[in-house]
Amino acid sequence: MRDLHFPGRSPVLSAHGMAATSMPQATLTALDVLRGGGNALDAAVAAVAVLGVVEPMSTGIGGDCFCLYAPARQGRVVALNGSGRAPGAATIDWFEAQGISALENTSAHAVTVPGAVSGWEKLLNAYGTKGLDELLRPAIAYAEEGFFVSSVIGQAWAASADKLRKNETWKFLPGGKAPAFGDRFVQPELAGTLRNIARLGSRAFYEGEVAADIVATLRGRGGLHTEADFASGRNAAHFVEPIHLGWNGFEVWQCPPNGSGLVALMLLGMLGGFGPAPDGPLGVTRWHRHIEAARLAYRDRDAFLADPLLVDVPVAKLMSAEYLDGLRRLIRDDATMIAMPAPGETEMPRHRDTVYLSVVDRDGNACSFINSLFEGFGSGILAEKSGVMLHNRGLGFRLERGHPNCIAPFKRPMHTIIPGMVTRDGEAVMPYGVMGGHYQPMGQTSFLTNYFDYGLDLQESLDLCRLFPFQGKVQVERGVPEALCEGLARLGHVIEPVERTHGGGQAIWIDRARGCLVGASDPRKDGCAMGY
Repeated sequence: MRDLHFPGRSPVLSAHGMAATSMPQATLTALDVLRGGGNALDAAVAAVAVLGVVEPMSTGIGGDCFCLYAPARQGRVVALNGSGRAPGAATIDWFEAQGISALENTSAHAVTVPGAVSGWEKLLNAYGTKGLDELLRPAIAYAEEGFFVSSVIGQAWAASADKLRKNETWKFLPGGKAPAFGDRFVQPELAGTLRNIARLGSRAFYEGEVAADIVATLRGRGGLHTEADFASGRNAAHFVEPIHLGWNGFEVWQCPPNGSGLVALMLLGMLGGFGPAPDGPLGVTRWHRHIEAARLAYRDRDAFLADPLLVDVPVAKLMSAEYLDGLRRLIRDDATMIAMPAPGETEMPRHRDTVYLSVVDRDGNACSFINSLFEGFGSGILAEKSGVMLHNRGLGFRLERGHPNCIAPFKRPMHTIIPGMVTRDGEAVMPYGVMGGHYQPMGQTSFLTNYFDYGLDLQESLDLCRLFPFQGKVQVERGVPEALCEGLARLGHVIEPVERTHGGGQAIWIDRARGCLVGASDPRKDGCAMGY
């Protein structure tokens, strides 16, 4: 139990259903759906649609999604890839001819065809009990009537104001400035688009007026997109075979590449061979091992991870016990490895903006769902007539001929967003996730080891201070103890304090023995876990 003399929150308990999201409006929406007879997937889609309105810098219909869903009593986990593809004209020949060697985060070339709406529809058609016509009503209401800007949202909005000014996205800068805490923000154009999607389904987004508006906006900024790219069946979300790893008597599940869940499983595989460190959750040895393992896993991510439909990604090799044992043997407890900056530590852009949510219903269906614009407000490009803010997932590509992750027509970029699921004996015991861009594999494995290895409760496991190896340094939140920083520095790590926190997370533990749901929500966000 947490020390009640210090600030914090306790885990939330319930019997019949629970939702944990990064905004209270979304959590309440999910509970309303559950209490109205919907299942966990229905609730997740309704909640993430609300998040796309009230947390507009993080997510929306102009982004991508991934989902892990564990239907009750079926002994399986279903994975959906809702990431979009590059335009059909996006060849490396074209970029080289234009002299473009790197993508800018505010460029139309960083926008791939958004996959979120296709993903929502695909999931509901397969496993939902309600339709988009009902589930989008709360999001439509928040877009039409407005919402009040909360604390974390206001800070994130202000941090992205320069990007919005650069792209002249004035609708998101009323009066020339970012809305602040307590201001009401209304999005009537987005409300109209959501209403059309509710009525006609995903084709209202990928065909007709909305697609035409998005394409015209992108082409006006030099993009290669066409309406045919949006209407193409190539861009439809699809179910994929999840990958998993046995760990601590559980199975940990992830979506396969082009997502980065592979990195989280590699990290667990390396750390599992060590077992819990003797110095506890804030010990130097514990975090030194984790940092070194992350450097190795992220190095391999940047060398191999790409779209498996177009290139070979050696997933089995990278997850094999022999390979992970070999990596583990490179880690010494008395010093850092000889300088080995991972490609991703020096080349991948920094970002923090994504939403993640967990939902469990009274029947035991468990949903782990993540939806993202990538960076804050994505590309910062708004299709004004339809109110769609467009992501910049194309930044996950390389403009490097011959690299597995080199941009190509209809190719999906390396993706950072990763929902997680833990099962035991074939049954889901915890949908969970940690937002934060490239931090996510580090964040997920930190959370899991906090809970399973070091005995922290679910909320404490999210609360605990965070650190992340990035750009050759170890970025630490202000809550990281000075003694830990000093100990890591003695081993050769370069410590760098950071102003922004590392991500945010949600989780629901399913205590089957006692018939209880236990929920937690990250204090780094404005959200909460609630049950009934």
